[in-house]
Order: sequence, then C-alpha cells, then structure tokens
Amino acid sequence: MMRGGVMNKAVSSTGESLEHGRAIVFRNGLVLTMDNTHRVLKNCDVLVADGVIKEIGTDIKAPDDALVIDAKGGIVMPGMIDTHRHMWQTAMRGYGADWTLSQYFVWYYLEHGRNFRPQDIYAGNLLSGIEAIDAGVTTSVDWSHGLQTTEHADAAVDALEAVPGRFILAYGNIQRGPWEWTTEKEFKDFYKRRIDGKGDTLGFQIAFDVTGDPEFPERAAFEVARDLGVGVTTHAGVRGATGDESVRLMHENGFMGTDTIFVHASTLSDDSYCRIAACGCSASVSTESEQSAGQGYPSSWKLRQFDIPVSLSHDTSVWWSADLFSAMRTTLGADRSRQHFEAHQKDETVTHLDLRSEEVVDWATRGGSRALGLDSKIGSLEVGKKADIVLIKNDASPVMFPILNPYGHVTMQAQRADVHTVVINGNIVKHEHKLIGIDLDRAKTLTEETVTFLADTLGEEAWNAGMNPEIPTRYKQDNPYTYAK
Repeated sequence: MMRGGVMNKAVSSTGESLEHGRAIVFRNGLVLTMDNTHRVLKNCDVLVADGVIKEIGTDIKAPDDALVIDAKGGIVMPGMIDTHRHMWQTAMRGYGADWTLSQYFVWYYLEHGRNFRPQDIYAGNLLSGIEAIDAGVTTSVDWSHGLQTTEHADAAVDALEAVPGRFILAYGNIQRGPWEWTTEKEFKDFYKRRIDGKGDTLGFQIAFDVTGDPEFPERAAFEVARDLGVGVTTHAGVRGATGDESVRLMHENGFMGTDTIFVHASTLSDDSYCRIAACGCSASVSTESEQSAGQGYPSSWKLRQFDIPVSLSHDTSVWWSADLFSAMRTTLGADRSRQHFEAHQKDETVTHLDLRSEEVVDWATRGGSRALGLDSKIGSLEVGKKADIVLIKNDASPVMFPILNPYGHVTMQAQRADVHTVVINGNIVKHEHKLIGIDLDRAKTLTEETVTFLADTLGEEAWNAGMNPEIPTRYKQDNPYTYAK
C-alpha cells in the first residue's frame, strides 16, 4: 500500500554515477576491520563488488568502471548495528524528553499508544529507517510493539522495504498479551506472507516481555517462536516491571538460547546473569535510556563480569538520540563512572580503566551481528562478507584531525555529521554527507501528518500536559554559610 520514499537517480559532486550495483573502492583509508584480530590497517583500500567485500589491501586493482572514494583522512569501518529501536515512535521525537519510565508506560501502554493508525506506524518507521542510515547504522532491529493489527504490521514492513537498509522486524503488541496475538492465524499468515524467505535484508523476531506471573502465560508465545524458528527479544531487568522471576521462568522452561536478546538487563541478581550466560544469550544495552528513564544502572559493567555478549541500542527517539556514537560514548561514561564510584566508596583511586574504546566499537558492530545470528555475513570487514561499510570523514571539521587513536576517535570524537559514506549490501545510500536516492521530504510530510493527527486526537490540553509532566518538589539543603558583602 504505502510504498515509496526512495528515488532512483543519484550522482556525486563530481558527476560520478552512484547507481546500485556499481563496484566501489575505498582508497587510502584507516581501516578498522573488527575481525577476530581487530586489525587496524593504515593507508588501506577496500574493494566492493556484487554486494560483497572482494579485497582488502594496498594498491588494489579495481575494475575500470569502479567508483573511487578517497578515504584518506578518514576511518573505514563496518556498518553499525542497533539491536533495539522502537522505530514506530519516531514521529514523537523529543516529546518525552522529561519523562520517567512510568510516564512512558502510561502514555503508550495505557492511554495513547492505541491511537496510532497503520499510516502512523509507517511514518515513524520510514523516518527512523532514514535517520539510521544517515548515522551509519546499517542494520536496525525494529522493536515494533505498537502492532495492534496485522494492518499495522504491514505498514511497518512497507516502510522498512521503502528504505535501502537492513532491518529485523521484532513484532510486538503492547495492547494484548503475547499468548493471544502470537497464536492467531493472522499473525502466522503475516509471517509467511511478508517475512518468510526474504533473506538477510528483512529478518524477524518476536518481541514481548515476561511479567514473572508464576503461571507463565508467555509459554505459548515462546512455542510459536520455536515453531517459526525465530528469536525472541525481551525487556528484562527493568526495575518494577521485569526481573529475576522473568529470567527464571524462561530458563527453567527451556526458552533461552543464543537467539534470545535481553534488552537493558539491569537490576538483575547474579543468579539471573549466570542463567543468561549459561544459555549463550546476549544483552542489548541502551545506556542513554537506562541512565535517564530508570530501568536500572546501565548494565555493561555487570554483563562483563559474567562474560555475557553485549550489543548496543538507542531505544526510542521519544527521548534520546538515534545514533550509536551517542550510545558508545554514554556507555563508556556510565561504565567508567561506576568503576570510579565503587573505588571512591573504598577510598581508592582507579589507575587503569576496565572498559576500553576498542571493546565498545566491537559492541556497536560485531556485537550486534553476533546477537542477531548474522556474524557470518556482516559486522566486520572481511573478504566475502556483505559490504555494509561506513566511512567516517569530514575534511571541513577540525574534530576529524588528527586521528591518533582510531577506536577512541570513533567513540569520543566522531558524530553523525562526520558520516561521509554509507554502503549497505554493496550499494551507496549516503555519500559526501548526503543521503542518496532517499525522499526525505516525503518522510517529513508523512511525519507531520501523524503529529497533527495525534495532537488533534489528544486535544491541546492533553497534548501539552503529556509533553510537560509535573515537576516534583525539590529538596534543598540548608546552607549554614551566608554571603557577606
């Protein structure tokens, strides 16, 4: 139904054709392979043809008609992977900047989330997919828990297919129990009709939370996932919502494995972390979310203690930024802050940091591919892998010079505006800091229609109240000192 959003013709600033399918060679870049050895290659070329990486080395001989991209002064790295992104909420960007998690739950789960029409899901997904590409995020898990009907789900997929990225639809419905909607014929028919056989550009997960009810009603949804051969992604360790009982029930009933992703994974006991690690599950850390909304302290420090694989995510644009540069930076900050705080409690000083930038870049790339079962195809720059590549380069910015520590530069210095070129599946989707073949104006128009609809539906008073929650009384410390003139 609602297709479009991509335009066909595009050329570079020099008039070079950027059509899909053309061979590409990056020349003289600083290459972060993110392979098993984490090789860093200086003045290196990367050749792309037929959608895959053909060669990595120096002075590569490229086809005569290959597009040559000057990567000198830049960093060539794998495309970043976001394992938890509520794309359908993107039209509400920044609306809940001052929310707590409970205010988010009330607005979306109890009051207004059901007002979203299929076209609103489409608008959010379309805009979110475009902004992911713009930030060098080549693979996104669409944690789509606003799919009240299969018509909403069709709209979500229509939008994902209108954007030249790599996506995983994590199908969810917060308005009903997962034991209800997953077992319905319409849901299974949707999977066969829209997902099955689509390959690695459109994957599928089932997204729902386990409440800890001892009757374990979620069993039915896990059984559907097992029958379909798809993974489950679930919010876990969310203070006041999903905790140790959720993990215990999943584990003791045999529904945890390498295709299970625990989102947030804060506020859990050591026993739960042991269960997660023993089953080979992974965790998606959304540091901006956890440190602001209140799920619990960002869990990377704890996950490392139990050797639980980590990937990164941004959660939702209702609050936070939608780029993994911010996710990497805040994760480093939160993890290191915890290390310092614990040392200071013992009157000690940290002399060596536990978490390094290199490991966090791995979480933003290879960590995501491992969590999604796509590690043989994406997540690193290796010959034969799919060509999902990002060039970070900005000759007009003083921040992109000098590049001394490449991992530190990616995590602490670079930002969305420094994403020069993005290649997905061997095709250029952003070049010279501009999106290629993407109709952003259409996405803006559709988003504006959604915002207008939601504001009119709520009414001015409710709309403004939702965006401006009450400020609690602040406790002020008495000061025994006074200013003397």
